[in-house]
Amino acid sequence: MSGPGAAAVPEVLMPEWPAPQAVRAAFTLRGGGVSAAPFDSLNLGAHVGDSPAAVAENRRRVRARLQLPAEPVWLEQVHGTRVADLDAAGEEGGSAADAVLTRRPGRVCAVQVADCMPVLLAARDASAVAVAHAGWRGLAGGVLEATVAKLAVAPGELFAWLGPAISVRHFEVGGEVRAAFLANDPEASTAFQPNARGRWQCDLALLARRRLAALGVAEVSGGAWCTYADPARFFSFRRDGRCGRMAALIWLE
Repeated sequence: MSGPGAAAVPEVLMPEWPAPQAVRAAFTLRGGGVSAAPFDSLNLGAHVGDSPAAVAENRRRVRARLQLPAEPVWLEQVHGTRVADLDAAGEEGGSAADAVLTRRPGRVCAVQVADCMPVLLAARDASAVAVAHAGWRGLAGGVLEATVAKLAVAPGELFAWLGPAISVRHFEVGGEVRAAFLANDPEASTAFQPNARGRWQCDLALLARRRLAALGVAEVSGGAWCTYADPARFFSFRRDGRCGRMAALIWLE
């Protein structure tokens, strides 16, 4: 990991998925920025208590590293289901939403995460892209359903990629979380493992895959990384409390 102030290149994870060439996407890791601990070093979140100057420099570095066509539209994420449409008036940034889409080249969709699962979506014909912030509340509330509906692309014509998130081994939840999913999908019980403390280990990736499958999105990649288990590469709110934020980005060329 690059130390604060190091003239390093931002570290990124490039999705391996069958999206068309005109679809560009990336997931930022925690190395290659200038933020000091506990936000070290490539923190992109302006709301976590980090130096505004450090966040601005980190965002500048990411834009240069990925050769972004524009500054990403940074949402005010509230663990809800609202989907921002960058092609609509009044969605230039700061919108309270947990998913964002565009059908036009040159506009960069982004969500910030530090354990919640980012879900990228792209149309097979490169006509539209989106990204959703899918923690347990968003998943249970229907953020993926809302995003697919607003994309207005046949689900069978969509590709999805599940980004790094907290894994079942480290994500302990109470019975109310399990009940929220079983209320609409009794077979979602397969995503919850009982533990010795009378609580449940929750598999976010499996829950996301179930939701996507129910929608008819069959082409799903990713979902293999655990943010909690890999402190060298990932921020994790559940592990560290105060920490930085990574970003999942998608745009059309």
